[in-house]
Amino acid sequence: MRAVVYPEPKRFELKDLPEPAPAPGQAVVRVMSSTICATDFKIFDGLWTVRRFPHVPGHEWSGQVVAVGPGVTQVKPGDRVGTEVHVGCGGCRPCLQGLYTLCEHYGDTGRGHGHIGFTVDGGLAQYCAVPARALHRLPEALGYDEGAFTDNIGVALYAVERGGLRAGEGVAVVGPGAFGLLAVQVARALGAGTIVLVGTREERLRLGRSMGADELVVAGGGADPVARVREIFGGKGADLVVEFAGSEGAATQAVQMARRGGRVVLAGATAPGRTLHVDLSTIVRGHLDVCGSLANPRGISARGLELMGAGRVNVKPLITHHFPLEEFGVAWDTFRAREGGAYRVMLHPNP
Repeated sequence: MRAVVYPEPKRFELKDLPEPAPAPGQAVVRVMSSTICATDFKIFDGLWTVRRFPHVPGHEWSGQVVAVGPGVTQVKPGDRVGTEVHVGCGGCRPCLQGLYTLCEHYGDTGRGHGHIGFTVDGGLAQYCAVPARALHRLPEALGYDEGAFTDNIGVALYAVERGGLRAGEGVAVVGPGAFGLLAVQVARALGAGTIVLVGTREERLRLGRSMGADELVVAGGGADPVARVREIFGGKGADLVVEFAGSEGAATQAVQMARRGGRVVLAGATAPGRTLHVDLSTIVRGHLDVCGSLANPRGISARGLELMGAGRVNVKPLITHHFPLEEFGVAWDTFRAREGGAYRVMLHPNP
């Protein structure tokens, strides 16, 4: 089979590799749609610890089950599936609480942990063998391109639910990237009142309006996004602020945008090296709940797919480019440079 391989940091190749066979508890999936994420750049640059090099990346993908190993009952050959990339050991305290994204045995495949596309090979290949419990059947209404958002929709849904959104509440979403635009749609689907989208790129903000944002706030260029968000909510701030920008400035502003007694979810900065700069009295005297949100535990991606299948969340406008796997280099450059307004570039290993 053909696969993208990082032989070492800062270099990739397209190679022929043996097709995988399913081990006990695993399924082999014929990959139909697979995307590139900004985290792939961190892996490529050696900034994210992976199992080893050479490494097959790819953690946002979907396909069709072609074979299953002993003990697999969740899926069968022929099923169309999307992939949730975190697989916990199943026995440590976080895993037993459903928080397998916090597995205490991260990277230990001998204990059953797997982070698909990170610590184990991923889906930028024609076939991929994964634990069957990482797979979710796609609703009939969704195609493979949409199914490649299985992990993403879980991340966005978990962040909004972690913030305890209640119907009618005012929400500010900071960062109009793919996750931010999914969060806007999720908040709308869950009954939010006014939704404000904050970002630096006006074209992305405009897309956010078509996806459910009521108000758009441009950050940068001398504007004060915090003051504007607070003004929109009657000078008090938002009930819930969800941050997916990943920058120090955006996280600081997110805390400042919340009303007294409000909630803030910081979900954008997954790599080390960024620091939150905020007066602690803003949190203490503001009686704020500030929490981090990591990925998508508790099988939440399955519920996210139901929202997509019901038409409550639409990812099609986020799919901007298509390439065969052999043109991975072009796709990589297109996504990194955001050419043509690239959000998600879709690669097709099995056209």
